[in-house]
Amino acid sequence: MNRDFENNCLKALENKVAQGALSRRRFTQLAAVLLAGAPIALRGHRASAADNELVFVNCGGDASMAFTKAFGDDFKAKNGVLVKQDTSCGTEGAIEAQFSSGKPSWDVVDADPFSAEALGKKGLMEEIDYSIVDKNKMRPGYGWKYAASSYFYSYIIAYDASKFGDKIPVGMADFFDVEKFPGKRSLYKWGSGMWEAALLADGVAPDKLYPLDLDRAHKKIAAFRDNIVSFWGGGGEAASVLLNGEASMALIWSSRASVIESDSGGAIKFVWDQGLLQPGCMAVLKGNPGGKENAMKFIASAQDPQKQAVLFELLGMGPTNPEADALIPEDRRRFNPVDPANMAKQIPIDMAWYEQNYAAALDAYTRVIAA
Repeated sequence: MNRDFENNCLKALENKVAQGALSRRRFTQLAAVLLAGAPIALRGHRASAADNELVFVNCGGDASMAFTKAFGDDFKAKNGVLVKQDTSCGTEGAIEAQFSSGKPSWDVVDADPFSAEALGKKGLMEEIDYSIVDKNKMRPGYGWKYAASSYFYSYIIAYDASKFGDKIPVGMADFFDVEKFPGKRSLYKWGSGMWEAALLADGVAPDKLYPLDLDRAHKKIAAFRDNIVSFWGGGGEAASVLLNGEASMALIWSSRASVIESDSGGAIKFVWDQGLLQPGCMAVLKGNPGGKENAMKFIASAQDPQKQAVLFELLGMGPTNPEADALIPEDRRRFNPVDPANMAKQIPIDMAWYEQNYAAALDAYTRVIAA
């Protein structure tokens, strides 16, 4: 078994979960067996290199290059610790599988805060050491017991302006209105932000969203199903359905906004109105081979405002350290999800609700979109 084969197997299992053909619980069981059966070269070779190596897990693509340039290279230069990129994707199930294998090879994971918190309470994640990581370098409310916010992005409306003349969508009701704004739509296949979008379109006030009424949200999405051309899983997919004209609107990651705008020659535009603001985080596996202290030092080093400004420039992710806001050029601030003017138009996604409800909500959502 080689590394590509292992990753392909894990991704195939994830796809079965997305299709409703496999439960999240069964995914974890099968993934743990897969990792436990992998040779030592894949999962346990790092013991002798633990003092000078960390493995940082993300979903690959442009992110790996950006994380290396923004965070990894400087950490290696100043601390002598090599930060390797693992592009397996740190989903909740994959983290559980790593831990359950008995010999995890991961150290720091780019994860959803609600997943890190849920796993931390199961004993799978290290507590963030706030004597090393500085909570004052985070936006208030975005530092958790097992998760340290590391960037921000949003689910926002992108639309093909060439099809709507001077009409501009100003919220989720417009996204779901195909009479006012004709054409197909595209939504995110993993659910986050889509429940909120459906409820906002159905008339729920922003301050009354939580706890989410999933039945109402799923009913709204099911009734709209014929207008949805695709459920995307990555930023490239979301962009392609707009650029090739399959969809006239999509709910996309804000990190793709500048890319789509540029690639379309300005035809594809976006709005922040009723955007759904989501934090990303860094979290540390319990008993990580690279050591808890080195992992915490890496997270702390990533709080540097200069580095976060670099991450924004490379990846479009908003900085978690407010000091970085002033480092973003004025002509780029309209792409920053946490710029004060943009934040004022958005709704923060409730991480506490997701921690308690995401697994069951996703299972139900998957059944709706697969119907």
